[in-house]
Amino acid sequence: MARFVVHEHHSKRLHFDFRLEMDGVLKSWAVPKGPSMDPADKRLAVQVEDHALEYGSYEGIIPAGYGAGAVIIWDSGEFKMMEGSIEGGMIEFSLKGKKLKGVFVLTKMRWKGAENWLLIKKKDGYAEPGFELKTDLTPERLKSLKERTPPCQAS
Repeated sequence: MARFVVHEHHSKRLHFDFRLEMDGVLKSWAVPKGPSMDPADKRLAVQVEDHALEYGSYEGIIPAGYGAGAVIIWDSGEFKMMEGSIEGGMIEFSLKGKKLKGVFVLTKMRWKGAENWLLIKKKDGYAEPGFELKTDLTPERLKSLKERTPPCQAS
């Protein structure tokens, strides 16, 4: 199994960076509303540049400039590719993290030149219908996995 990491990123706007270890790098998507455990939710996931594997353990403050702000590890664990490919515009995979578990799909939206994808939770034993990240931030979901503290605030 490869690893995945989700960074909670407090830049201009709070978003979550969803990263999958593939081909020796972390393939990355910015998810503005964060991942959902509700199969009815289709979360926008904008594909961004690949990151080095070492970035998967990063927490801290990114200085002024591109992506400035506080970053914590919101979730991490193992993932297993089930089917599809990034080049084909659809991947189905299983996550085994502290907060995210079960089968998810990333599917590319077919707009010309866009890097927009949808992140969707599949119906399985881990699905949580009605899940809302803003209201379902239990103390366990709110903490950084690395520091085990609440998220830091960007200055």
